[in-house]
Amino acid sequence: MRLSRAAVLAQAKAAALDGVRRLNCWGSHLTDISICRDLPNIEVITFSVNGISDLEPLHQCQNLSELYLRRNNIRSLDELFYLKTLPRLRVLWLAENPCCGPDPHRYRMTVLRNLPSLQKLDNQAVTEEELSQALVDGVEITAPPARSSVENGWSESTASSAAGSSTEPESELLSCSLETNKTQEELDMKPVPRDKYSSFSCQETDCSCKKRNNVLNAILLLMKELDTEGLEIIQQTVARRLQAFQKKELQEE
Repeated sequence: MRLSRAAVLAQAKAAALDGVRRLNCWGSHLTDISICRDLPNIEVITFSVNGISDLEPLHQCQNLSELYLRRNNIRSLDELFYLKTLPRLRVLWLAENPCCGPDPHRYRMTVLRNLPSLQKLDNQAVTEEELSQALVDGVEITAPPARSSVENGWSESTASSAAGSSTEPESELLSCSLETNKTQEELDMKPVPRDKYSSFSCQETDCSCKKRNNVLNAILLLMKELDTEGLEIIQQTVARRLQAFQKKELQEE
């Protein structure tokens, strides 16, 4: 049975009044979920077996903890961009969508890299080992979908991020490194020696030096705004990622 926008809203409001805060529209032929913009307190949403392709309205659901989207028409993993801002999301079921692509490992690693707070993905528990591996094998999504060419679950922007970008000219690489050093000096951190610049540029495989240093500058500046708890989270995340890289290097040897 096809549910109108008004019917979905009525169901959601009734659930909220009952203290359930759940919305179940399984198999309702939905394609438009803009109603979610009016449901900031919803906690559990079931949209499985529909025709949904755009997840943008979900970023308003800040209390959402469980989201079921199995068997829809979500074509790009870039749609995860809208879920990254949901602080309480712990359960996601995204299987049987075009965005899953032909590589199950790459799909799962990309989802977990962008949503590391998940406890269960596609009805399978998330492990600490997977979260560490996702930092290496997953693709980070930093922008919303382009709504353009999408093939095998990977849009042009995601594929470009995974493949990396072209090497910047040497003068620009040096400029990027100098700018990073300036930021580090402002934070009373030891700057990177000039003789290390060339090694940085040689090691860049996933992104250009310019992008790398822009990200590094942003992180360093934001660290000034963090309290003790925030800095501890950063420390734990960095330690976990370093362990993942070290493990990968050992496996390659």
